[in-house]
Amino acid sequence: MPAIAGYAVQHTLWSHSAIDRPRPDVLRGDTTCDVAIVGAGFTGLTAAVRLAEAGKRVIVLDADVLGAGASGVNAGFVVPNFAKADPDAVLAKLGDERGNRLLLAVGSSADDLFDLIRSKSIDCDAEQTGWLHVAHDDASAELLRARARSWQALGRPIQYLDEQGARARTAARHCRGGLFDPSGGMLNPLGLVYGLARLARGAGVVIKERAAVSSATRADNGWVLDVGGHSVRAQTVLLCTNGSTLGLARLLGRLVVPLRVYQIATAPLPSSVAERIAPFRNPLADTRANLFTCRLDRDNRLISGGMAVLPIGAERRMALSISRRLARELGLASAPEVEFVWRGTAAVTRDFLPHIYRLGEDFFGAIGCNGRGIAVPSVVGRALADKVLQGFGCATPIPDMEPRVSFGLVAAIAPSLVVAQGLWKDRRSR
Repeated sequence: MPAIAGYAVQHTLWSHSAIDRPRPDVLRGDTTCDVAIVGAGFTGLTAAVRLAEAGKRVIVLDADVLGAGASGVNAGFVVPNFAKADPDAVLAKLGDERGNRLLLAVGSSADDLFDLIRSKSIDCDAEQTGWLHVAHDDASAELLRARARSWQALGRPIQYLDEQGARARTAARHCRGGLFDPSGGMLNPLGLVYGLARLARGAGVVIKERAAVSSATRADNGWVLDVGGHSVRAQTVLLCTNGSTLGLARLLGRLVVPLRVYQIATAPLPSSVAERIAPFRNPLADTRANLFTCRLDRDNRLISGGMAVLPIGAERRMALSISRRLARELGLASAPEVEFVWRGTAAVTRDFLPHIYRLGEDFFGAIGCNGRGIAVPSVVGRALADKVLQGFGCATPIPDMEPRVSFGLVAAIAPSLVVAQGLWKDRRSR
């Protein structure tokens, strides 16, 4: 994995299969714009398109190459809900007006994204086959049943499936029922990054790769960004850098716990095995603390992931562990051969909700997709753009929050604690 600007470009399933990579420019001198967006992932590119279509001159700066960050290295699950926050909990925290605004936007996020992919002919192997959340025991089945009722009350076409109905959709061993959202699905995330970048460039956005921003200084009613010795002057700055803590990104990265997730893709399975495992090709996750996830790609590779208690040198160890777990959970004759293994970072907030932060005058950032990093960023990106177009005080679906360092040194060891606690809780429940 060759190092670029302090990062590492990984060879993933997505880099192997995504096509037509756009060729953005390298920053070679000083420049000016209306809005500088730091981070060329789903959030930043979505905001860029919306702003450019509104007539703003936009430059997107990425420290690495397109898709090297979280947007290009996740598992490709399109999930229009929250990993840990039920609708009732969101309403209790934010109140009816703000809570419903967030829930309705997130609930429709998958439909909105797949509609965009179809209307703009984005080539990213998109399959809107639905999302299945599997209950691993009776208590979890009741939890998902209540969650389904809450989403149904908001007008979402969510179904609760009894054990027989859920087992008709998956070969998962631990299955007592499931929540099914027909608007969810899966795609090649790097292909989506490329597609959004092409849309942005078509709208007039300038995208610069290998343009790490080290600092931002307030000057002349705007901002001056230091980009490797060059300067970018902008009226407004948007920070869309997920859990990175390099350079300017540390302003957001210190607000979350970064969970390192390892993903694998197996060799393609025979079609008969793929049809038995997922007859309707819906991706899924279960309700265990050490959750099990899986999906198929276009060639019937199995994709799954997990977190390591000890992250040092974990790629080979996790590849074997995840492959063996796939065999156990799905009733495979043997552990499937692993063709690709890679890692990414999920940024987790204290309340498991995304937030927009005011980091200075005309300087906004957003973070906290909490493992829902494909559908939710489209909502976050549009909300950030509206903050620029209408002012920070405008009402958007994403709640505003003061930038408060929540975790400090705990963030360094939190991922290992999360994994260890999950394994302990699952053993105890068995």
